[in-house]
Amino acid sequence: MNDNHSKPESYYKPRWIAPLLRESAADHPVLVITGARQVGKSTLLQNESPFSEWRYLSLDDFDVLAQAKKEPFSLWAGVDRIILDEVQKAPNILDAVKVAVDSSPEKYRFILTGSANLLVSSKVSESLAGRAVYFSLNPMTCGEQNGRSAPDWLRWLFAGQSFREADTPSERIDPLPLMWKGFMPALLRYEASSSIIRWWEGYVTTYLERDLRQLSQVDSLPDFKRLMTALALRCGQILNQSEVSRDTGISQPTIHRYINLLETTCLIQRLPAFAVNRTKRLIKSPKIIWTDPGLVCFLDGHYTVPSVQSAREAGGIFESMVFLHLDSLCQLMLPRPRIYYWRTSTGKEVDFVLEWGRKLLPVEVKLTNQPKYSEAEHLKLFMSEYPESVMGLLIHTGDQISQLGERIYAVPWVLFR
Repeated sequence: MNDNHSKPESYYKPRWIAPLLRESAADHPVLVITGARQVGKSTLLQNESPFSEWRYLSLDDFDVLAQAKKEPFSLWAGVDRIILDEVQKAPNILDAVKVAVDSSPEKYRFILTGSANLLVSSKVSESLAGRAVYFSLNPMTCGEQNGRSAPDWLRWLFAGQSFREADTPSERIDPLPLMWKGFMPALLRYEASSSIIRWWEGYVTTYLERDLRQLSQVDSLPDFKRLMTALALRCGQILNQSEVSRDTGISQPTIHRYINLLETTCLIQRLPAFAVNRTKRLIKSPKIIWTDPGLVCFLDGHYTVPSVQSAREAGGIFESMVFLHLDSLCQLMLPRPRIYYWRTSTGKEVDFVLEWGRKLLPVEVKLTNQPKYSEAEHLKLFMSEYPESVMGLLIHTGDQISQLGERIYAVPWVLFR
């Protein structure tokens, strides 16, 4: 990347999830939208119709926060369409929202947003049960950044359709510079490497010194940052808390609490293991996936693209980038497919398993331009054990679609952006 100054701030780029929000707001009194800080929740709501016409109040504003704590009902006096941003800062406001909705379910429409995952809040589940629908906003996909509509591949695949030669992308896009930079909307205006690194440095500092202290008591910020680095080095790997504790010198109970905080603030996801027996899924160790690969690169100390290219963790970082795009597509389906990973007792593994009803879609991710026939071995094993698999996918960095076996296709990652 050249060392130019940042580009002028670009216009709003539509998000794929916006039509679903409009549709849901017509039918449901409360929408809850969570996502990591800076993924663009406020920007979406302030630019998308009809939400741009609603009353918008942010609890980041100290005056609004004080009002929310003392007289929450007064916040929506005279209006019936309200957006409350960073609502986790005043949990008592949820009771007021419940009263308003119950008194006039056809009249009021609320959108509640937050950087902390409100789904894990018992207060939300108690106050808004049966009244709210939930969405999670990811960092921007490549397609969103470039103004493209969401592709329909996932729906087609679950419907049993196969790839054709005509589906081959017109160009090959090297994912390394993209996953190094990251996918937060604010990064769109930066081209210089120094500006991007400086942005991530500020992001981590703000997260550690502001968000965490508002959410929970963290005993030691240096310990927490050390854990973040340890987990970044394990991106795409199965979590072994004993190993992390040994490597960081942090106790296992503290690690467990800190990982919960990272998940609550939407920076990581813990993917459960896939098994037919749903109880077993909860027992096995989860796999750690970071929401934005750019943050992983920064925490890992990869301050240049060539550094990522030669890194041992490059495959896991690419996996998190593919996950971002797959998860964004899953959110557009109804109901939303669940994402797991699969691993046998002998160590054979499939990176992702998408489950939609009784249909399965196993996905392998390989940081290679020329996938080999032998690299589909674990997909074949999974599909032989689970005949309800509609297809097997091997996602790679090249530009060709090829068939690696019966109903198994190697496809370029750019098809899913």
